[in-house]
Amino acid sequence: MSEENNDKENEKLRTQLQRVITLLNKYKLLQGFVNLQDEMSEALAESSVQKENLDELRGLLDKLHPADIADLLEALPLEDRLMVWGLVKSEHDGEVLLEASDAVRETLITDMGTHELVAAAEQLDADEIADLAPDLPQDVMENVFRSLPIAEREQLRAAMSYPEDSVGALMDFDVITIREDVRLEVVLRYLRRLEELPDHTDQLFVVDRNEHLKGVLLINRILVSDPDMLVSDVMTKEMITLHPDDNAEDAAHAFERYDLVSASVIDQNKKLFGRVTVNTVIDFIREKAENEALHLAGLREEEDLFAPVLKSVRNRWFWLAINLVTAFIASRVIGLFEDSIEKLVALAALMPIIAGIGGNSGNQTITMIVRALALDQINTGSAWKLIAKEIGVSAVNGLIWGAVVGMFTFAIYQNVELGLVMMLAMLLNLLLAALLGVLIPLTLRKLGRDPALGSSVMITAVTDSGGFFIFLSLATLFLL
Repeated sequence: MSEENNDKENEKLRTQLQRVITLLNKYKLLQGFVNLQDEMSEALAESSVQKENLDELRGLLDKLHPADIADLLEALPLEDRLMVWGLVKSEHDGEVLLEASDAVRETLITDMGTHELVAAAEQLDADEIADLAPDLPQDVMENVFRSLPIAEREQLRAAMSYPEDSVGALMDFDVITIREDVRLEVVLRYLRRLEELPDHTDQLFVVDRNEHLKGVLLINRILVSDPDMLVSDVMTKEMITLHPDDNAEDAAHAFERYDLVSASVIDQNKKLFGRVTVNTVIDFIREKAENEALHLAGLREEEDLFAPVLKSVRNRWFWLAINLVTAFIASRVIGLFEDSIEKLVALAALMPIIAGIGGNSGNQTITMIVRALALDQINTGSAWKLIAKEIGVSAVNGLIWGAVVGMFTFAIYQNVELGLVMMLAMLLNLLLAALLGVLIPLTLRKLGRDPALGSSVMITAVTDSGGFFIFLSLATLFLL
């Protein structure tokens, strides 16, 4: 989708959201008026105006894609969200739950009864039910299991057995298989009997009688080849295959590197399990990127914009507590140099510059390192070269911008020594930020932790305290 088309879609969604809000406000306004009346309240509540509002709202929701409905729900306060959710057609419930964020999905599921949840899950494929399973109550999952055919029940059990960061968790069981000893004409007749092809079908999987993968038959080869040719003469034996236990990130890299639309998932004996499609991979990449952004900000999990206050507090308190501790440490560092600050008040005005630039530089380094770790571009041998490179970059930046800050300091305070101290403190704090910007995520990775989790908070805390200490120490040594 081009940027222009994307802007148009976003504008359309904003217009639809505004229309939903307008209809809700009209409905609630009249409902509030009804509640104030002692007489004729029932007639007013069932008036044509109220019915028109609800009918227009239902009609608007019926025309929307489930992903757009999910976006609308996420943008509404809880009370309005649940009201709109009640107007969504029941046959769309399952797809909307899949598209909604984890935090919003929880509020929607809480509002639904057991029968509604079972009905919503039954509309989905086994791999999609597996995505919802962690959020569904145990009794709902038991009912869903009992309602599925045996084949789908086994598929669901298999999908739920894999970790969420594995290929097995991304796997789709909706595949089309054919034999290698049939003619293309037979394949075409078989495809025409299907109501529709599975989403993102760019190839058919050629298997033997025991479901072992022999190759793939590209859809475009079927269209341009002689219908009398055998599948074995047209199929491709060189293909990208995945295993259920493979890391999902590695699969995402393969899709990006080889421009894949779909890829087969096989076991060690080359038996076909299912496939992974590009839309699933894109969803995985987007979700991972969002989680990393949250972790860099010090948030534990995705948060509903309109979540209750206490729940939001629980999500945010940990790193705020860490920040508070580091802020006390920074204050004590400043406290060590109270006499120096009293003698030269300019130090109090200048020291935040050193700390702020150091934190910004450290965050730039951490962002690059976290991305490189996610793409598996860093190994033990390259880590030291990376540290040396980042120190080199910081040294150049420190000399250039330190000189700029030093000249500005001299221009303001007419003090050459203070300008030189600013320059040297800037250089040293940028070097510290570069070193820790590499070491913090690498150390977290070494300890088995997510390198994005809180790295930004940690580097800011260290560069603040370090920047204050470096600047005030230099000022005390050379100026006082």
